[in-house]
Amino acid sequence: MILGGSADSVERQAKFKEKYNLNFALLSDPQFEVIEAYGARRMKSFLGKSFLGIVRMSYWIDPEGKIRHVWPTASSKGHAAEVLEEIARS
Repeated sequence: MILGGSADSVERQAKFKEKYNLNFALLSDPQFEVIEAYGARRMKSFLGKSFLGIVRMSYWIDPEGKIRHVWPTASSKGHAAEVLEEIARS
C-alpha cells in the first residue's frame, strides 16, 4: 500500500491527486502530528534564511509495521524506481 501525506487540506490534496492522476491515498496532517513523528518537519534554508519546513522523504513500512528502509530525501524524479529497486533487493 502506498500513502502520501502533507499539511495541505483534504480539498487541496484532492485537486493535486486529480491533477497528477495519483492512484494512492493522500493523508492531510495540518497539525503536523504525523509529519513531525516521522521527522519530515525540520529546519531548511533558502536564500540565506532559515525556516521550519517540510521535507520530501519516504518510508518503506512492511505489513507488520516494521520500518524496512528510510529515504531521508526523495526527489520527485526517479524516486519510484529507487524504491522499487530497494524492495526487489529484499
